[in-house]
Amino acid sequence: MRNCAFVVTALLALAISPVDSTNAADTVWSGLVMAENVPQPAPIPAELTRIEETLKELFGYNQFQVIGQSRKTLKTGEEDWLASSKYFALHVDARGETETGYVLNLKLFKERELLLEMDTKLNKRSPLVIKGPQVGGGQLLLVLVVQ
Repeated sequence: MRNCAFVVTALLALAISPVDSTNAADTVWSGLVMAENVPQPAPIPAELTRIEETLKELFGYNQFQVIGQSRKTLKTGEEDWLASSKYFALHVDARGETETGYVLNLKLFKERELLLEMDTKLNKRSPLVIKGPQVGGGQLLLVLVVQ
């Protein structure tokens, strides 16, 4: 990827079924997802099956491959973790819990270069999807889901 100039074009809250809020701790799945159009798409990863059709409609790609991931159980709502792949890393710093989710600081790195830093909220009822840089013929997506 020569041109690192990209714009985060959208934060997408994708509605999925409600999460039971009686749990003492939530687990957050974070994924670096490569979206591409290919002649013979591979089956969608299990972590993305609930939002497969929405991803296809919104982004126009037919294949979604998880290239890096992490699961973190949040006990205090102030933990941090890293989801990484060969070239990209997503550092997530939870800054506290709200009634409906978590306040997060996200940093996306390509190798050691900081590409994006942002504060956002992750809702317990719907995933957070951020459109990242174009990579080859595809698009990097950052996906966070409270499981």
